[in-house]
Amino acid sequence: MTFPDHSLFDQEGAIYMGATRAPEGCRVGLFGVPYDGTTSFRPGARFGPAAVRDVSTGLETYCPQLGLDLETMAYADLGAVDIPFGGAEPVVEAVRKATIRVLDLQLKPLMLGGEHSISSGAVAAVAERHPELALVQLDAHADLRHEWLGSQHSHACAMRRCLDVLPSQKLLQIAIRSGTREEFLELNDSGRLVPIDQMVSRLRDLRGLPLYLTVDLDWFDPAVMPGTGTPEPGGFLWQHFAELVNELRNHNLVGADVVELAPQLDQSGISSVLAAKVTRSLLLLMTQQK
Repeated sequence: MTFPDHSLFDQEGAIYMGATRAPEGCRVGLFGVPYDGTTSFRPGARFGPAAVRDVSTGLETYCPQLGLDLETMAYADLGAVDIPFGGAEPVVEAVRKATIRVLDLQLKPLMLGGEHSISSGAVAAVAERHPELALVQLDAHADLRHEWLGSQHSHACAMRRCLDVLPSQKLLQIAIRSGTREEFLELNDSGRLVPIDQMVSRLRDLRGLPLYLTVDLDWFDPAVMPGTGTPEPGGFLWQHFAELVNELRNHNLVGADVVELAPQLDQSGISSVLAAKVTRSLLLLMTQQK
C-alpha cells in the first residue's frame, strides 16, 4: 500500500477528526469533492467538505447508538479531489478515477460533497468492483431527470446517471418528497420509492449484497438542516436516520457519500454539525464491517 497519489488529491487544509493522511492499516478512505457547478438554486455546496472537517472536532469520537468509538478505528482522510473548472462531466470522471484509487488502496470510499452530481462517478467505480451493488438514496428529490438546464450531469439528474452505471439496477429511493410528475410516475411504477415506514423492511431485502449509500442532506427537514441548496419542507429528523443506521449494521456497506451541505446558508453552524455526525456514523459502520 502506498501513499495517496498527489495528482488526484489535494491534502491542504483541515482533516476529519482523528483521521490520518496515510492509508496504511486503514479500512476507510474519506475524501472531499468541492464542486457545485450545476447548482440551480442556492450555491455553496463546494464549501461543504471543508465545513464538515472543521466542525468534526466538536463531536465526541464515541457513538452511544452504535457503541463504537473512532479512537479505536483506523481511517484515512485523503484530502480533496483535484477537480477541473467548468462543467460537471469532467468532474464526475475525476471522481471516478479518485474512487478507483481509493479502492486500489484497499479502502472503502466515503465521499464528502459538493453537489449530488458527483455521486455517479463514485458509484461507477464501486460498481466495477461489485457488480451486484445495490444503491440506497436518501434525498428530498427524485433526481431522475434526463437533463436539466442543458446538462445531463446536473445535480437534478444524479440518480438517472447512477442508474446508467449500476449493473444490478437495484436502487431504493427512501421517502422522496419532491420531483416532477414524470419522475413520480416512474418512481411508483418502478417500485423504487420507499415510504419512511417501510424503510427498514425494504432494506432487509438487500442484506448480503454490497451496498452504496448516498445521503443528500436535504432529505433532512429544513428545521434541522437549513444549510443546503434546495431545502424542501416535510423532511426527516435524526431519529429517522438512526433507524437506518441500526439496519445498516446488518449490511455490507462498501461505499457512501454525504452531499449538498452549503454551510454558509446556516449561520448557526448546526447544519455542518449534523453533516459531520452523519459522516461519523458512516465511518463507524464502514470501519467496523469487513
